[in-house]
Amino acid sequence: MARGLVVEGRLGPSTGGRAPRELRFRADAGVVLAAELGATSTTVGLTDLAGKLLAHREEPWDVAAGATATLDLVERLFDELLAGRPSGQVWGIGVGLPGPVEFASGRPVAPPIMPGWDGYPVRDRLARRYRAPVWVDNEVNTMALGEYRTGIGRDVRDLVYVKIGSGIGAGLISGGRLHRGAQGCAGDIGHVPVSDDSRTVCRCGNLGCLEALAGGVALARDATEAARHGRSEFLARRLASGELEARDVSQAAEHGDPVAVELLTHAGRLIGVTLATLVNMFNPALVVIGGGVAESGDLLLAAIRETVYRRSLPLATRELRITRSPLSNRAGLLGAAFMVLDELFSRARLGAWIDQGSSVGRPELSAEQERLPERGSGIGR
Repeated sequence: MARGLVVEGRLGPSTGGRAPRELRFRADAGVVLAAELGATSTTVGLTDLAGKLLAHREEPWDVAAGATATLDLVERLFDELLAGRPSGQVWGIGVGLPGPVEFASGRPVAPPIMPGWDGYPVRDRLARRYRAPVWVDNEVNTMALGEYRTGIGRDVRDLVYVKIGSGIGAGLISGGRLHRGAQGCAGDIGHVPVSDDSRTVCRCGNLGCLEALAGGVALARDATEAARHGRSEFLARRLASGELEARDVSQAAEHGDPVAVELLTHAGRLIGVTLATLVNMFNPALVVIGGGVAESGDLLLAAIRETVYRRSLPLATRELRITRSPLSNRAGLLGAAFMVLDELFSRARLGAWIDQGSSVGRPELSAEQERLPERGSGIGR
């Protein structure tokens, strides 16, 4: 209250004695910048201190263009969101990247689809530019966090968020906390081997990875091959107009194309087999399916559900729900903002900035992550 973060509100109803005075958190005291970098698009947003999305921007972008060019774009979009606002309002910045991230340092580590990003100091660059603490994580972790805090996973303390896009990954909420693992790469199911087929080389360099056989890039590749060999008239017509994408396979399936139906069903079964292992091991109450490919209709989701329920233990699936994410492409953006808020208001950091009333101008707060004991996200507090 002395720092203006909590203010008195109206009187509450009396239960016999003096009416209580309600207290209100001033969510408008500052803003958080958030960015979600996907393989083919970049989305940024501005939230208040309660995680409410105030504005956002999205642009098509190839993350393989490199760290410098991509972060130039992110900074331009951030500046657009901040235009017209008083300076000194940015409390923190959250970033989700489409690859493995060492959470303690905020650096990507050998990301398969991000050439030139290995070891790049994402956190340090943005911290210098905006004079604010910055946290960086894998985008699927931020999606899981966003779904847990604001979506269908709200108040579900054990859930798995699965992103099916160009690649495939999973974020794990365990006991109300985001589980990152020892170095930050927990949940990377896209590189679980599901085949010994030596013809299919994954972008990580290994053979038979799940995303190499069932991700969006794999669907587009297999659909293109089918079209060129005359197995699908629908896909052949689409190919004549340009390169095929996963959404073309979905649209072909909606028109009853048997090849497209086969491709989506096969992908769903491979994903389902991998998820069944995760369900047996982790025993979540909810599996949320998100990402661009997951929005392609019910066929893929149905194949995933059928396989998980058939291949998992009865006790593990007794009350298990498998459903599509209602947040669409906002889950990662909101999760990136909540990642910042959870870190700032954690017991480990609150005392470092509360005396000055905000974390504005304190980029060193996120650098202290490397010196803090390993722990999960503070979302369970």
